[in-house]
Amino acid sequence: MQRTLALIERDVRKFRRSPTLVLTSMFFPLIQLVVLGYAFGGKLKNLHVGVVDQDRQIETVKLREMCGAIAANARTFDTIMYADEGQAMADLRNGRISAVLEIPPNFSRRVLAKEAPQVALIEDNTDNFAAATLEGIFGQLLGSFNQRGTAPRVPPQVTLSVVEVYPYVPYIQYLLSGTVVLAIFISAMIGGGIIYIDDKARGLHEGYLVTPISKVELILGFTLSGAIKACLSGVVLATLGSVIAGIPHPLDPIRLAKLLVVIVISALALISMMFMFMVRVNDPLVPRATMGVLNTMLYFPSGAVYPVNGFPNWMRTISAVDPFTYAVHAFKELLLKNAGMGAIAFDLSFLLVFFVIMMTLATLLFKRSL
Repeated sequence: MQRTLALIERDVRKFRRSPTLVLTSMFFPLIQLVVLGYAFGGKLKNLHVGVVDQDRQIETVKLREMCGAIAANARTFDTIMYADEGQAMADLRNGRISAVLEIPPNFSRRVLAKEAPQVALIEDNTDNFAAATLEGIFGQLLGSFNQRGTAPRVPPQVTLSVVEVYPYVPYIQYLLSGTVVLAIFISAMIGGGIIYIDDKARGLHEGYLVTPISKVELILGFTLSGAIKACLSGVVLATLGSVIAGIPHPLDPIRLAKLLVVIVISALALISMMFMFMVRVNDPLVPRATMGVLNTMLYFPSGAVYPVNGFPNWMRTISAVDPFTYAVHAFKELLLKNAGMGAIAFDLSFLLVFFVIMMTLATLLFKRSL
């Protein structure tokens, strides 16, 4: 182990003397967490909805008052009154408003006569998020509008009572697990790919080959030194990210200890994977060219941004063998649910088996020659 430790010491010293590298691997993923978490996780507000009232009777006034209540309180949308339907449609097509609520003539009469009255919600469906939000809001609004008279003491219909096991989870908290794994992976790409290939290009690798150090010691030294750097990034992201995202009890020592176990095992799995990919590579441009492709192929199918259940079958196949998937799931169980080790036992087992396989392949592919 003395020769392996010498390799680790040399690599860690080199990493410590490069503050730009430290900032890149640790704090850039934290910036991404804040930007993406608040960019995609917020509820839509202040959408503009045009209202074309062709009825102007008492029931229409009630409907408009309910729209005004939403605009004043939830502020999901603001209403803009139009006298001309053509102008409203022109503004919809030009992007000035997100939808048009058209109330047809004789609406109030049909409501009072219970003759299946209808209103039209004309949407700009090029923005699916805004369209889905408006459909949900107006669906609830019309449900309230349809309630007439005093509700019965015992409702005759089947009702749904929603019970949430955990407190409300903002999207920034949902995104945190993937960001921690991404920080570890960036360190893996740097420590397990770019630095290793750069050492080859500079001739430093030749010095290792003339020593009596074995292939296993070389690969183990490179892997452990890269894992140390990746663990530093993971710890920084897991602690600071938990505070920024508002995770309850972010500095709970028991949870931090469990997180450290997941960080170490995830780092070993990802570092060994990068060495397996780069062990026969000599061109320093290869890891830089493949970095973005690997990031996309591993990060997005893992469920870090969107649930795996929404993927097509071919993406689920990638997800099933993607180490990111199991690391992200383990972090979500600990960060969002504060679960025990039993909940992540399969994830840790997969990552450990993956680490052993990647280390074995990297050792077999490594050549003690130029």
